[in-house]
Amino acid sequence: MTLEEVTRAFSEKSIQSFRARQVYDWLHKRLARSYDEMTNLPKLLRLELSESFPITHCETELKQVAADGTMKFLFSMEGGDYAECVLMKYKYGYSICVSSQIGCRMGCRFCASTLDGFKRNLSPGEMLSQVYLAQKEAGERISHIVLMGMGEPLENYDNVIRFLQLVSNEAGLNISMRNISLSTCGLVPKINELAQLHLQLTLSVSLHAPNDRIRNTIMPVSRKYKIEDLLGACKKYTQTTSRRISFEYAMLSGVNDSDECADELGSRLKGMLCHVNLIPVNEVAKSPFRPSSPERVKAFAGIVEKYGISVTVRRKLGSDIDASCGQLRRRRNTEGGIQNDSGS
Repeated sequence: MTLEEVTRAFSEKSIQSFRARQVYDWLHKRLARSYDEMTNLPKLLRLELSESFPITHCETELKQVAADGTMKFLFSMEGGDYAECVLMKYKYGYSICVSSQIGCRMGCRFCASTLDGFKRNLSPGEMLSQVYLAQKEAGERISHIVLMGMGEPLENYDNVIRFLQLVSNEAGLNISMRNISLSTCGLVPKINELAQLHLQLTLSVSLHAPNDRIRNTIMPVSRKYKIEDLLGACKKYTQTTSRRISFEYAMLSGVNDSDECADELGSRLKGMLCHVNLIPVNEVAKSPFRPSSPERVKAFAGIVEKYGISVTVRRKLGSDIDASCGQLRRRRNTEGGIQNDSGS
């Protein structure tokens, strides 16, 4: 709920309006997990609130810490579901990768999130809870958010938009939209819809191939939305929002990493307000795909750059703790338990 909605709800219960601000501050700034922590509220009011407005949140099922400081969490949700998120530390601070669904139905063949199928969408509160609990675990403020965890964010469009509004609101964590990235595998109608909101976030499009022939073999969504339609929607998005798009490109050895692929990618994107982020993928158990060599990634980047396109190579974080989203949930579901590598 927004602060305004909490205020109205309290008013309907004849609770003084200033209490709404107190509760909202406890929940979104002090990250309270129960009314018992809200010590400036009378005890009887805390009891009333716990009955009328119960607080639900995720719990830490597992925390793993990599040698590079990356933290991987498996959070238990209401109903016995599990979601994953990753907390990464950079020079500018902490960035969190948040899940928007339990599982995923997009079927990208190199992604662990889709292996056990799709179960349900996450609510705005469940997405917020990942951020708040991870921040508590880290003991430091999170400054950046990427919606690149389990699930396709634009398939859970309304809940994701509500989450973005809440987490960026000045009454809450007040994380700037410019510090938020939203990833999609290419749901063209939703990209067009998102453009009309003129949000200042970064749209990251999982492209992973320069043409439909290759993309069809690794990303089923490409059979519904052709690459020409997708890139057309992306170009329109940049023109509407004046925001640069990031094209994510997982480097798969022998699949999409040839010089010919680099040339075709560069020619397709030339002149667009964009940059390409090459991703040395983490290996996933039972996946036939392997990451491209560092030499191949470097050569690929050099070719794309010749078309006047900015290219970055994502720093590989957390490979020693199964940092690719979906792997811990899958192990939890198939094995019934996981060794906690962090001791937490």
